[in-house]
Parts: sequence; structure tokens; C-alpha cells
Amino acid sequence: MTASAQALVLFAHGARDARWREPFDRLQQKLATALPHCEVRLAFLELMSPGLPELLADLAASGVAEVTVVPVFFGQGGHLRRDLPALLDQCRQTQPGLRIHCATAVGEADAVLDAIAAYCIASLPAAATGQA
Repeated sequence: MTASAQALVLFAHGARDARWREPFDRLQQKLATALPHCEVRLAFLELMSPGLPELLADLAASGVAEVTVVPVFFGQGGHLRRDLPALLDQCRQTQPGLRIHCATAVGEADAVLDAIAAYCIASLPAAATGQA
């Protein structure tokens, strides 16, 4: 049995290269540390595992009652407009006791865009930013 009735699932695309998932693993670890009473897991659309249906089934079997899925995507492409809603509908049918919520893509949040912009600015040589 899991210690938490709530879970946060980071939902990412997936890739053939195993190194691609390293920042997602680091994000998962940071969130697990920040949210000690919440299960924090990572699921993928394709090419990596676990997939979202399998992960949600495991969480439900371990006693989790409520899940928030956060798409770790930069924007709202076809995967988030079509594939993810279909997957969530499927999961809601196969796991009727699990309350599943879904956030918008992380790249849609102004705070995320602000952080990326700050990183880009910090990456420039000082002369390019007009700073001495």
C-alpha cells in the first residue's frame, strides 16, 4: 500500500535515447522531495515506459484515489489535443475509482516561460545583454 492517497504524474513524450529522460527524472526527484506526502511518478506517451494507462493502474492498485497529470510538454500540439484526452478517457473507464485531473502543458504557464527567458538571457555573454 502506498503512503499517499494522492499522486502527481509527470507526463512526457518519450524518446529512443535513454539520456533524453534525465531532466524528467531530475524533475521527478525534486518534486518527490518537495511533496513527501504525494506519490510523484513519471509516465510516457510512447517509446519509454511506463505508459500512462499502466502507471495509473499501478497507482490505483496501490491505494491512490486522486491523480493530477501534468503534461511536461512545451506546447499544445496534437498529442495534447487528441492523444492525451483519449488516453485519459480510457484510463477513467478502466480505473473508475480513480479521480484523474489534468493540468495544461507546462509550456503554457507564464512562470515557466519567464524561467526559460531568464535562462536564455543568462546564457548570453554580458556584452550582448548590455551589462558590463
